[in-house]
Amino acid sequence: MNRRTTLLVRTLLFLFVLNSFSLFLYFITHKTSSSPSSSLQLKKPRTYLTPLSHQTHFSKPWPILPSYLPWSQAPTTAPPRSCEAYFGNGFMRRRDLLLSRGGAGWFRCRHSDTLRSSVCEGGRLRMVPERIAMAKGGEDLSAVMGRREEEELPAFQNGAFEVDGGEVVDREFLVDKKFLDEYVPRGGIDRHTMRDLIAKIRIVRGKDFQCDEDLISKIRIMGRKDFESDEWIEEPALLVTRFEYANLFHTVTDWYSAYVSSRVTGLPNRPHLIFVDGHCAAPLEETWRALFSSLRYAKNFSGSVCFRHAILSPLGYETALFKGLTEDIDCYGAPAQELWQNPDDHKTARLSEFGEMVRAAFGLPLNVHRGGKPLFGHNILFVRREDYLAHPRHGGKVESRLSNEQEVFDSLKSWASNYKGCKINLVNGLFAHMSMKDQVRAIQDASVIIGAHGAGLTHIVSALPKTVILEIISSYFRRPHFAYISRWKGLEYHAINLAGSHADTGTVIKELVDIMKSLGC
Repeated sequence: MNRRTTLLVRTLLFLFVLNSFSLFLYFITHKTSSSPSSSLQLKKPRTYLTPLSHQTHFSKPWPILPSYLPWSQAPTTAPPRSCEAYFGNGFMRRRDLLLSRGGAGWFRCRHSDTLRSSVCEGGRLRMVPERIAMAKGGEDLSAVMGRREEEELPAFQNGAFEVDGGEVVDREFLVDKKFLDEYVPRGGIDRHTMRDLIAKIRIVRGKDFQCDEDLISKIRIMGRKDFESDEWIEEPALLVTRFEYANLFHTVTDWYSAYVSSRVTGLPNRPHLIFVDGHCAAPLEETWRALFSSLRYAKNFSGSVCFRHAILSPLGYETALFKGLTEDIDCYGAPAQELWQNPDDHKTARLSEFGEMVRAAFGLPLNVHRGGKPLFGHNILFVRREDYLAHPRHGGKVESRLSNEQEVFDSLKSWASNYKGCKINLVNGLFAHMSMKDQVRAIQDASVIIGAHGAGLTHIVSALPKTVILEIISSYFRRPHFAYISRWKGLEYHAINLAGSHADTGTVIKELVDIMKSLGC
């Protein structure tokens, strides 16, 4: 056996051991939730029930992620302001607001002192959409042009949500202002919709909790179309309120918050989504639907909705991805295997885990390892800024961050076609005209990602470990978003800071030549 064959055999053996370890780690940590709803799930098939039809939906399983680490709930796991407290499970301070008695409802919150926010969840919770003032949501953009943002954000009346308090109820509302100020502080958020939702939850006696399962079953069997009944959602459902829903950066913060909430509460499968807002449909919904089991808008239900287990996702503004823009988060990306063996409070693999979750949601391969010269050359992805109609209040014009973007792209195209070091494929990242899956695939296939500062660069959360980032920054938009995300993922990052918004093509090419040489090209 020659040396080359021996090296190949050793490499294959290493990959087999690594995958076996990942499988072992995944299966010992993915356990069924210990919430009070667990016993209820044992009594019935866990299905997503729609009362006026025979349609049944099952939740999607979690994929096996190479960078997955246990989401432990041990108090010693995440010291305050550690990387795990910021990006993982720092929700350690638990408060039970309603304990389940005799099959009645329950509600509790887990607070993170580091993020100053809470993940709350409850069982036998009822949503009454008619007590939520907002647009229906999910409409085509063309049908709602000019609609004001205020019409799309929820305004909750008392009792917009109700929880089954059993036979004895000692107060009308679930929480008071003192609790809200401690567990769901408003912070710098003018309109904290999740705080407002929790503030309006009313506790009702069991006999007044109008979710009659026997009646619903009879209606379903009879197939009556003229009766608006309550609807039971048997599987866990995640309630999400979005603000800047058409902006990729802010939507990624919402995706991340939803993912963390699902893991913190120990859900055995991916939850169903309920948008508690009235925004119209947007292209980013493609990823929401891929990440989670199903998606509906709160005002799209014909009647009230009863949840066996509901989780309230914190606002995207409360994630480390957003807070890190103004707070000093001393964290660096590292491989999960390294952190499993040598935990470090200043290192994290959580963003890598989340990026793999996004790729897995679209069915993209996770066992991609970049090393040496790719067989078909290195992809340099140029993320472009294009005009597109984003939301009802948008004019269709995107503010330029690089005034000579086309000139820069054309120069790079000429340089790449004549580069002698290796084969380079310059990819024109016209994301506004690509599906979300194709966008994520382009990110995954890129050795180098280049672009002017803009929300599209947020896709680097899904980049492979050895991807190099080159950001061209106008003097009018010096913001740290992508330098920080690169650091938190452990990606190599370079920046070209402009005096204005015009880039010198020679400077850009020189930077890329240095990067390609560092890649052995």
